[in-house]
Amino acid sequence: MIEFVARTAQDMADDLAGLYRDLHRHPELSLQETRTAGVLAQRLRDAGFDTVAEQVGGTGVVGVLRNGDGPVVMVRADFDALPVEEKTGLPYASTARAVDHEGREMPVMHACGHDMHATCLVGAATLLAGTRDRWSGTLLVVFQPAEELALGARAMVDDGLFERFPRPRIVLGQHVAPLPAGFIGYGTGTVMAAADSLDVTLHGRGAHGSRPEASIDPVLMAANVVTRLQGVVAREVPPAESAVVTVGRLQAGTKDNIIPDTAELGINIRTYSPAVRALVRAAIERVVTAEARASGAREDPELTWFSAAPALVSEPEATKTTVAAFTEHFGAQRIMPMPQVNASEDVGVFGEAIGVPTVFWFWGGLEPETVLTALAEDRIDTLPSNHSPYFAPLVEPTLSTGVQALAVAALAWLHCD
Repeated sequence: MIEFVARTAQDMADDLAGLYRDLHRHPELSLQETRTAGVLAQRLRDAGFDTVAEQVGGTGVVGVLRNGDGPVVMVRADFDALPVEEKTGLPYASTARAVDHEGREMPVMHACGHDMHATCLVGAATLLAGTRDRWSGTLLVVFQPAEELALGARAMVDDGLFERFPRPRIVLGQHVAPLPAGFIGYGTGTVMAAADSLDVTLHGRGAHGSRPEASIDPVLMAANVVTRLQGVVAREVPPAESAVVTVGRLQAGTKDNIIPDTAELGINIRTYSPAVRALVRAAIERVVTAEARASGAREDPELTWFSAAPALVSEPEATKTTVAAFTEHFGAQRIMPMPQVNASEDVGVFGEAIGVPTVFWFWGGLEPETVLTALAEDRIDTLPSNHSPYFAPLVEPTLSTGVQALAVAALAWLHCD
């Protein structure tokens, strides 16, 4: 396995590097990934996949490669970009702009590495399609849109992903990270947090800034909500548990001497267990509603939960099997255990929907010596990370490592000769 996977991946390196730079130069926001989807679908057709379907769950792409008897193995990558202005200075840097789903014009960049994810899955799918004499089973390749909004996985499931296409026995996926390029990082059990987002509109009564007594001030109301929410984790979540509550948006008013009618908040939470998730959600709703009533609001606040992803669980036994394959292929010195990550991923929706295990890992994209030095000097937070305008994975060995990791993981679950 080691020899033919590494050799085949190396043979594709130049072609995949060109594809990666093209995708990086032409990023598309969540729900708008039409060009990217077309490029990825054509790559699967060129590789000889039996079935290639587009517009699954919006802009999702699904490929099926049947190769005799054996298990169905699903390998997934996301491919949407972020509203970030690129500052990497790369010759293939994005200068794209787009209008987002809320009608705002934004710069667009692949600041989370989804272009790398998609390119690696193209590479792994092409590698496996070209070596069908070495394995049997069915490969289900899923290119998922709208991960950044935590909508794409659910949309594909709701669009009949597992009714229209073969039902897998396992879901495999990976994420590029600010680890040393060429290294694989893994965890077992809950590896990434659940994420929930809430929009709040607080209703007050506007007035002239010189007459606060004539108002019900929603700005003060919002400020008190922000302060009070900081006590949810500190005083309601058990110390042995973990949670994060962030107010990332507070908007109100148009002028310094006008008390507005409303104030808006955008709130995001991260949790690891269903019980704490329910506790934190309920506490936020209680605090917002109570503060509005304590302020004398004539109308209850509007609360809209609009985005949710479950905690990502990398099933322990399945992870053990997959990591053993990585260790055999890459060598133990390139395999790194990792702590839990507070960021979130909606890939867990797939396995959760049909009751099959998910295995998810990370792989490095930054210059190894730079990362290892930063670790030794306890300044890892100074390195560009996902969602930074400076995040730019090395093309190599990041690409070849990601291609091989996906192929090796899939082969660990397919029937191999």
